[in-house]
Amino acid sequence: MHERYLEDLRIGARFEGGPYEVTESAIIEFAREFDPQPIHLDPKAAKESIFEGLIASGWHTAVITMRLLVKSGLNLAGGTIGLGADELRWPKPVRPGDKLRAEVEIIGLRPSRSKPDRGVVRIRYTTRNQNDETVMTMTATVLVLRRSAIQQPSRKD
Repeated sequence: MHERYLEDLRIGARFEGGPYEVTESAIIEFAREFDPQPIHLDPKAAKESIFEGLIASGWHTAVITMRLLVKSGLNLAGGTIGLGADELRWPKPVRPGDKLRAEVEIIGLRPSRSKPDRGVVRIRYTTRNQNDETVMTMTATVLVLRRSAIQQPSRKD
């Protein structure tokens, strides 16, 4: 898969990754390590909660979204180097058996003002389940390398 540099990206370009099926065991395993709340750990306790059943941690959904981004074909040169995230929302819970897919859209880009070998890209993430219901949205800022700044080997004529 070829790497994409700042010069390869355009505002409005979209990429999609998925599907990824979320299992009950994965929800519990993630929660046990990172978000040990009963609604993520204990199906019986979760059944009696406002969610009426086990749900994934929002952070688990964010990690799955990152995986889907990496697999989406966007493939940023040098990796997806996060500079920050804004407007992170989880409008609907993720449940065991949900099949998630992530859509990423380039919503802004510019060369760095201080470092000519890179640029800054704004990305809007939307993660949806198998019913096309939005389960997560986020806007992020990432660093992207510039092709024009790559040093070419010198040729002798």
